[in-house]
Amino acid sequence: MKRIMIPASSAYEVWMEGGALARTGSILREVCPRAERVFLLTDDHVAPLYAEKTAASLRDAGIQVFLYVMPHGEKHKTIGTWQDVLENMCGLRLTRGDALAALGGGVVGDLGGFAAATYQRGIDYVQIPTTLLAMVDSSVGGKTAVDLKSGKNQVGAFYQPRAVICDPETLGTLPEEEYRCGCAEVIKYGMIGDADFFRSLGGKPVRDQLEKVIATCVEMKRDYVLQDEYDRGLRMMLNFGHTFGHACEACSGFSILHGQGVAMGMAVMARSACARGLLAAEDRDALIRLIRQYGLPTEASWPAEAMTEACLADKKATGKNIRIVVPTGIGRCEIVSIPTGEIGTWLRQGGVQ
Repeated sequence: MKRIMIPASSAYEVWMEGGALARTGSILREVCPRAERVFLLTDDHVAPLYAEKTAASLRDAGIQVFLYVMPHGEKHKTIGTWQDVLENMCGLRLTRGDALAALGGGVVGDLGGFAAATYQRGIDYVQIPTTLLAMVDSSVGGKTAVDLKSGKNQVGAFYQPRAVICDPETLGTLPEEEYRCGCAEVIKYGMIGDADFFRSLGGKPVRDQLEKVIATCVEMKRDYVLQDEYDRGLRMMLNFGHTFGHACEACSGFSILHGQGVAMGMAVMARSACARGLLAAEDRDALIRLIRQYGLPTEASWPAEAMTEACLADKKATGKNIRIVVPTGIGRCEIVSIPTGEIGTWLRQGGVQ
């Protein structure tokens, strides 16, 4: 089994191997030795596929399991769902010696992590990602959150898991659309810091090199977290495509998936950077071509005014300025602070009308 150490303020490992799900109980016993009870949080898409297998592994390790199944989708990553999870945990009389396991994609991981961070001021938890997007990005780094009506991930905490258990075999049941969304985050990693990795994605599909791709992305994210755990500087590089991407999600009423928004956001930002002379046309075209190769959208169809308003709710906005991640080449990006009044211009130069 491959183990990647994440040396955050509370260090932990990403455990990666085909079939790792069946080892959940023994891994949790190792990383949460006090836990005799586990609150297993998942959603109604993942539960029929993997909840019993995970629960059986936990029970085989002598751990009592309480299953909670939430509705799937970003629209349920809310304070209401978070509160219901906490009420259930409290009703079961779970203590700080118990643990939470978040089994699913980014929504389950984000909400589960925030529940663990806030229940009785913090209990142990493990991330068990079952989507490509969660494996390469959201399960690692300790960002936890829920959404508000006025903005995504506006309520949350930095709270590191005790372990991330990554079983690539679970991707065999991943819908094609969700797989492509994960590829958007993979492309992002190549674009921000590894030109060779970026080019490799065009020559060999992600699904044909899953473990290598997941490990590469996790190791890149590890390096950003090590340098800037609380997202005040260099770690913001991981937000390439996200400021405009989150705006796309909000303007769609969250009818598009996160990875689709990120793909659109990267394409818009690349066009805008090229229009400003910051990115060569051939690099802009290479990015857009790769995004399309993976069946992802590159056009944002919402009005620039509406997207501008959505961008103002972004956490990277500080007073009269907002920090954006601008590509300057394949494998190179910069964090740039611009006046919020210029957002509309950037969007229009990126092809948003």
